[in-house]
Amino acid sequence: MRTVATVAELRDQLDVARAGGLSIGLVPTMGALHEGHLSLIDRSVAENGFTVVTVFVNPTQFRPGEDLDAYPRKLAEDTALAAERGADLLFAPPVEEVYPDGFATSVSVGGITETLCGAPERRGHQHFDGVTTVVAKLFNMAGADRAYFGQKDAQQVAVIRRMAHDLNFRVQIVACPTVREADGLALSSRNAYLTPEERQRAGALSRALHSVAGALTEGETDAARLCELAHSELSPVDEVEYFEIVDPGTLEPLTTVGGPALAVVAARVGATRLIDNLALQPSTAAVSAPDTTNPTPQGAVI
Repeated sequence: MRTVATVAELRDQLDVARAGGLSIGLVPTMGALHEGHLSLIDRSVAENGFTVVTVFVNPTQFRPGEDLDAYPRKLAEDTALAAERGADLLFAPPVEEVYPDGFATSVSVGGITETLCGAPERRGHQHFDGVTTVVAKLFNMAGADRAYFGQKDAQQVAVIRRMAHDLNFRVQIVACPTVREADGLALSSRNAYLTPEERQRAGALSRALHSVAGALTEGETDAARLCELAHSELSPVDEVEYFEIVDPGTLEPLTTVGGPALAVVAARVGATRLIDNLALQPSTAAVSAPDTTNPTPQGAVI
């Protein structure tokens, strides 16, 4: 596996792969790779002839006071892990390569960026502007056939799908299942911030999600009552930012769960902000009609 730091080197390597008839898989990350990231690499390696992993801690998606400086950076370890899992190329650019002097462009998606994590009282839609801007740049830099993202960041996946559709990117967006610890905690680079005591309390997020899924299976479909049940399970955390049951495509809150839905949660344990989600399906509900207001790009994998 080769490591490159410039867009020119990246494109040179990918041009050679394409000339050889290989499909390109892109795995964008901010580094500090864990088994969740590695599962994305595994999926890309299985589905493509050439896999490029990007490691870039994107400053534009951090608000003032957030953990940009403290965010874990482990490039040597990340390089070894990506190579072990079969990646062909690692792209690890410096900030000035992605945002050169005078950079003045932003990609912004409306609507679904302004709720949940993007609500003004939380991270704000500017967080997602940073995500969509850097991901749009990576799509243009790599010209990949497929791009792989973790379903743990469900809102991010929905936003990237919307952007890719609206801007006519030809890349196929592939969302991969959340990878969890043995007790159910979703893997995240931010888990490293948790003390052993906080780590134990953080398991409440997964327990809340699965309690809701269990109640739904038993016939409870009122979203408010399901959310009340979740809040009772979340008592060990320090702050619940939100627990909502939403439409999987539009992220609009539901009052009744009559078809596919998504339970989403954000909470703070100590100083660490954690998110998680779980797909829901009532056992007797008919599948709802396709959402024509938020179309999925042709060929996208949900």
